[in-house]
Amino acid sequence: MLLLRPRVYFLVGLLLMLSMLSAVAQQVRFAGRVTEAKSGKAVPFASVFVPGSSQGTTADENGRFTLTVAQPVDSLGASALGLTPLKKAVGTQPTQTVNFALAGGGGFTLGEVTIRPPGEVENPAYRILRLVQVHKNENNKRSLNTYDFDSYNRLQVFLANMPRDPEEGSLFQQIQNVADSLGALGDSTTGRVALPIFASEAISRFYVQSQPRLTREEIRHTQMHGLAPREGSVLSQIMGTSFQDWDFYRNWQQLLGKDFISPIADGWKFTYEYELQDSVFLGSDYCYRIAVEPRRPADLAFTGLIWINAETYALRRVDLKVSPSVNLNFADNIVVQQDMVASSAGPGLPRRTHVELGVKPLKKSPAFRAEFTTINSDFVVNQDRPAEFYNLPIETLASAYETPPGFWETNRPDTLTAREQGTFATLDSVQRLPEVRTVLDIMDIAVNGYYRVGKLDLGPVLSTYAFNSIEGNRFQFGFRTTPAISRNWLLRTYLAYGTRDGRFKYGAQVSRILDRRTWTVATVERRHDIEQIALLDNAYALENPLFEASARLGNIRSSRPLLRELSSVSLQSDLFRGFTQKVILRHQQFRPLYPFAYYTDVPAPGAPTEDNFTLSEVVVESRYARDQVLVQSQTQNRRYSIGLMRWPVFTLRYTVGLNNVLGSDFKYQKLNFLVTQSVKLGQLGRTDYILDAGYIPSTVPYPLLKNHLGNQTPFYNAGAYNLMRYFEFVSDKYVALKLENHLDGFLINSVPLLRKLNWRLLVTGNVLYGGISRANRAINPTENQFGEPLPTFQALGRAPYAELGYGVENIFRVVRVDFIHRLTYRDSPGARNFGAKVSFQFKL
Repeated sequence: MLLLRPRVYFLVGLLLMLSMLSAVAQQVRFAGRVTEAKSGKAVPFASVFVPGSSQGTTADENGRFTLTVAQPVDSLGASALGLTPLKKAVGTQPTQTVNFALAGGGGFTLGEVTIRPPGEVENPAYRILRLVQVHKNENNKRSLNTYDFDSYNRLQVFLANMPRDPEEGSLFQQIQNVADSLGALGDSTTGRVALPIFASEAISRFYVQSQPRLTREEIRHTQMHGLAPREGSVLSQIMGTSFQDWDFYRNWQQLLGKDFISPIADGWKFTYEYELQDSVFLGSDYCYRIAVEPRRPADLAFTGLIWINAETYALRRVDLKVSPSVNLNFADNIVVQQDMVASSAGPGLPRRTHVELGVKPLKKSPAFRAEFTTINSDFVVNQDRPAEFYNLPIETLASAYETPPGFWETNRPDTLTAREQGTFATLDSVQRLPEVRTVLDIMDIAVNGYYRVGKLDLGPVLSTYAFNSIEGNRFQFGFRTTPAISRNWLLRTYLAYGTRDGRFKYGAQVSRILDRRTWTVATVERRHDIEQIALLDNAYALENPLFEASARLGNIRSSRPLLRELSSVSLQSDLFRGFTQKVILRHQQFRPLYPFAYYTDVPAPGAPTEDNFTLSEVVVESRYARDQVLVQSQTQNRRYSIGLMRWPVFTLRYTVGLNNVLGSDFKYQKLNFLVTQSVKLGQLGRTDYILDAGYIPSTVPYPLLKNHLGNQTPFYNAGAYNLMRYFEFVSDKYVALKLENHLDGFLINSVPLLRKLNWRLLVTGNVLYGGISRANRAINPTENQFGEPLPTFQALGRAPYAELGYGVENIFRVVRVDFIHRLTYRDSPGARNFGAKVSFQFKL
């Protein structure tokens, strides 16, 4: 018996091997793609199945699928939401390619809705959503200490809804001819086409720390095609980054400056309707497929499908879109698809994300359509790094734009479709057209305010000419250097002349970047120009070319102008992530261009007065923005903030005036504290607030005090008190709170007739407590030496200045109307207690 056992084992093993080979021989493997019959576009996440059985699979984001069955079958079927199911006969070959082209019109019908008494069976999807909430923390990637990954990003931009026959000889016709020859045009069955105008690719390594949330991205390779911004510009960098963090475990998704509620948010049941449609395999994960749609069509919410892992109740996949009924300007056809993969520690991380959105200025005009594809890989979790590692949120390697031939074909993690290949080839060809370069130059002027000529930027273009009541015709010429001259030195200068006053004005600023990682910059500035008192404390606003140009237009005498001569030296540096320290030494001379005087000794009638004054100051400014992302512009030697910030931004500024230093006339101190934040209020929209407080415990003329900005124009100004007159109130100690609550579609979306208008409600409020010392009241005489009255000011009493407003925005998409009530100081001379202000804005 013992001798026979090896033979028995051999025979049994042989039979097992034969049976296994037989089973393998019977297996049939199908592969193919599911597309839409009319457009040829891929149908993501379509269901592919063997009719009459439980065998099936789900296509990926590009409509591709593989399905292996244990034995030959006679047919395969495919279906997708909104398309007609299709069945195809198949053969018995071991490996077969089967493609499906699904026709439109195959909608699905919801089951009958029955209202049941308490205690009866509820919607089965509700049980799943409750379990998603129970397991939310353990599945949320934010429960990981850190995670990092390789990220590939592709962006394609098309000009959609273009006529088939554009104007003869136009730039669009030239691009269209090239695209048509390379097969890169969109579907033209309707007589209109999608014209490719831009594409980019980038490969980076992305690092995330959860608590506190810090990010870092190293862009290692990038390329752009077509109507691309200059390489190294801010736009070129953020186009190649994963700055948009699609995380549906968070209650709100920020998209285009709006807050959309997630289908698995804490208050899911109050916003969405759910339907459990099917149970399917996604790879090896058995998942529930659930359809979601908003209870109110105009709410900022999504419609589409979500897949929930049946074992872990983690979000496995989403295929969502924004309903056309949502109150959005200029944007349409927004689609978000994301595929999640479980990390080694459990929580899911985004493996692939695809986003499409269109921007359409007018109903019948051409529209821009952008397609973003992000593919992440090589995930590493819980590898801690020092906080200093995240000090530079986005860094583009110097060699990122230098890639060898064939690099992208080898390192791209997916395969371009035939149309995508045609798009890249088209854009490489049209980029050499002279007309394309002209368009890029115009785009550059619109964004930056300067016109690039060789190695210099000329401008600001908007400040080239102005007309005002003091200078008459003002002509200005200026330029700034670019990194093509030096990456570490920046010169910005201008020369201006007024035909009425006959004066030359000038300004020059030289900056030296000492350390890019900490953005340590030393600056020397010299300026001789006309300024306005009300803007002296808001010099940062002049970084906006449009504001700088408009501030010199019209009758500027009412804003009390003066001739200012400024010399300053400053040094700034990021001491740690989000914290910037700045020190300024400056010397200023002021010559008022309106009747003005102050007592130089005892403030009494007949005492000596002076109208000019000189200041020597030391300014120390500290700013902390916890989650601000700053991007360095390699083409402008500057950096910019991108994205919305959830945490408040704090700024503390301390100014010391040094008496008798370089001829200065005053010794004084100033302290200013500023807090700004944008706060999401759920269904009540978003509130932006500014808390501003200041204290000047010194005796100085009123141009050096806080001149609260009034507004006597018919236009609304968010930075002013809109029913306050110019120079109506001046303070040396004050606390101010400005609020703007944008309700978006709240209330109006619930009224059928108003909902069609797409209007949005808003509420505003300004409150100002302030006061002024007796010494600062007395230092400025009310009459000059000839007994003629001088412009004066008044101070706030015990009651605060307050105004309350309400209004409607999004009228004709761009018009905003505010109705404002002045609640206090209603009996002041010349006070307006009610006013309507209009403004124009471009908001999504």
